[in-house]
Amino acid sequence: MQDLFVMENNKKFLGLPIHLLVQFYYIGEKNFKPEKLEQKIEKVETKFDNKISKSTSQKKIINLEFKKRNKTEALRTKLENGNILMKWGEPITVFDSTKLQLTIERLQDFLFNNGYFLNKVSAETFPVGNKKVNITYTLFPGPQYTLDTILYKIPDTIQFNLIQKSKKSSLLQEGSPYLQDNFSKERERIDILFKNNGYYDFSRQYVEFDVDTSHRQGHKIAVLVQINDPAKRGYHKKFTIDEVHFTTDAGVNPPSRIRTREYYRGTEFEYFERLHSTRILSQRIFIHPGELYSRERTFETQRQLANLDNFKFVNVNFDTVDGKFIARIFTNPLDRYQWSNEVGLSVTQGFPGPYYSLSLKKRNIFRGLENFEISGRIGYEGVASATESNNAFQSIDAGLNASITFPQFIFPFKEETRYKFGRLNPRTRALVGVNYTDRPEYIRSATTFNYGYSWENRRIRRFDLTLANLSVINSKTDSAFQQLLDDLFINEGSTLFRTFEPSFVSSMLFSMAWNHGNYGNQDANSTFLRWSVESGGTFQDIFQFPIVERQGLQQFQYLRLTGDFRSLIVLDKKTILAERLNVGVGYSYEDPKVLPYEKYFFAGGSNSVRAWRPRRLGPGSFRPPLSENPEGDGLFNYQNEQPGEILLEGSVELRRKLFGFFEGAVFLDAGNVWTFQPRTISDSEGNVIENGNSQFRLKEFYKEFGIGTGFGFRFNFSFLILRFDVGIKVYDPARLEGDRFVLDKAKFFRPFGVDREPVIFNVGVGFPF
Repeated sequence: MQDLFVMENNKKFLGLPIHLLVQFYYIGEKNFKPEKLEQKIEKVETKFDNKISKSTSQKKIINLEFKKRNKTEALRTKLENGNILMKWGEPITVFDSTKLQLTIERLQDFLFNNGYFLNKVSAETFPVGNKKVNITYTLFPGPQYTLDTILYKIPDTIQFNLIQKSKKSSLLQEGSPYLQDNFSKERERIDILFKNNGYYDFSRQYVEFDVDTSHRQGHKIAVLVQINDPAKRGYHKKFTIDEVHFTTDAGVNPPSRIRTREYYRGTEFEYFERLHSTRILSQRIFIHPGELYSRERTFETQRQLANLDNFKFVNVNFDTVDGKFIARIFTNPLDRYQWSNEVGLSVTQGFPGPYYSLSLKKRNIFRGLENFEISGRIGYEGVASATESNNAFQSIDAGLNASITFPQFIFPFKEETRYKFGRLNPRTRALVGVNYTDRPEYIRSATTFNYGYSWENRRIRRFDLTLANLSVINSKTDSAFQQLLDDLFINEGSTLFRTFEPSFVSSMLFSMAWNHGNYGNQDANSTFLRWSVESGGTFQDIFQFPIVERQGLQQFQYLRLTGDFRSLIVLDKKTILAERLNVGVGYSYEDPKVLPYEKYFFAGGSNSVRAWRPRRLGPGSFRPPLSENPEGDGLFNYQNEQPGEILLEGSVELRRKLFGFFEGAVFLDAGNVWTFQPRTISDSEGNVIENGNSQFRLKEFYKEFGIGTGFGFRFNFSFLILRFDVGIKVYDPARLEGDRFVLDKAKFFRPFGVDREPVIFNVGVGFPF
């Protein structure tokens, strides 16, 4: 009922009697000059009117009219809503008895529409001092009426049978409470049900509900669902499609030419030039002669043709000519060549850096609606050093990729099978690419070949099957990083150095993404789930690649599983509760028992546990080296990235709109990575030193979660979200037991010392999840 109150008290800053938004509003109002805006509007109108009167070109006149309308509308909006401070702020809420009565009426209507027909609402005012008043609304809902009996009056027996067969999906169920919204939704459901079963000209206006509140004692309601017949025809007609016509080049009218007609699978194609495969197009058409009209199949045809990324628009119309019911599909082809340039700023591991990308797309390259694309990208990104705790270095990341996408499965299926798969928006994609990364610690290049399939199911589920993902990786490490890898091997037995040897990585991957409720929308609850299974080295037992033996490349055999679940719960129009659970397991089952470096898991950073630096949390309770400069770094020296083979992390975040594009958030993160084999540290004599546990153990892992909390601010410009999060450690598993709760040791600025934990400042683009 939050939105029902016509008068609301002015917002307070952090619960204190400070009204910043009120101050914003009146500062803005003081500097707001409406008379100047009115003069400016008049000046703009006069300027464009003079240009229009002098112009002789109709096209130029239309453009000038369009510009005039846009500029004057923008000025009138500013005149109506005020300047930016007035938009951000809010005026003082003045008590108004008329608005008080309006709120009472709104509350009464709300209760009535939810089945509380005998409700009573009253309001009392209590003066507070000389200029303020408190209002108390008292609601007596009374009993809630429930649906006891549902009857139907439907003259058409076919329509009656359709209603009876779909009763389980009805929003009006016996025993359920009376909800006015459900009647509107049921009217919409019946309308769609009939239109999906041939009733092309059916309308919601034919559906009526009669409600009897005196049907039975105990506040029981009887509902009569009535389908009225149209006045002119006297009955509801079912429409059967007689013909389907598809004009592939609508809007193109070369002089002295007539369109060619081609009949394929029940559709008559019309075109001046045969640019597209009618066989492929027919796989995306789901309306056919002899079938009943279906609203669902019509929309699906429109959507699947648009998915081909070859048409500017797709329209599907129906008309009755000479007593026939004809479906007409109109499309207009996009330009075959498309250039795109992009310059931007990316944020990796919390550090910003510019990038530039360029791509060329050629559509319908073989006239089978295939799309070829070649793209290049180069970026200068800030990355956390892998060997130093506080330093960030410039990293050059460049790539060149060429891909071709086919709108079908390239597989020896029968033609009838391909035709059935058209509903799934099938795609086959082959890609060849080269990627180059130049970091201070290493230079790494990879040549990649990728071949896979993708398809969708009901628009909320997407599946990807990568049959072959082959990469040849070459790395060159600097002396300091190589020394680090050698020390890890000597002191801890880590075989991480093998991931930086020249290597050949092959894998097969299957993944599924489930998007329920359009995840990311701000109006309704939504959820998102992505999981994947990857088998690395699968081809080693099937194929022998000559390059592996010729160049002596290291190979990897592993299994990798990931899962990412996210949820958004809309609490009110300004507040959202966001949740995330992220898990992963990677296991190498053949010597040298290591994963490719890109396949390890890491914890910490702006999209992970934000109280730790990027990729520095874990593994388990394994302790990093003690800092040689605790005043500047805190207790530990986080100079090394900490890869793991098992990942468990979760986050809960409360997001709230504050004013304008300014939003705030508070969050709690927990997570860590672990290894399958324990990491150990040895002294110079080879003796093992107790240094915590890195191995995943069922009886211990829950004690080894790194827990962080914090707050953040976001600048939501709709097209761009800038994020600033402050991460504060709560529980540090690397410390000794009994000293792991560190919330009271948080400190924002240096000096820190061994008894203080540095607060981590994160910068990001977009929400963390």
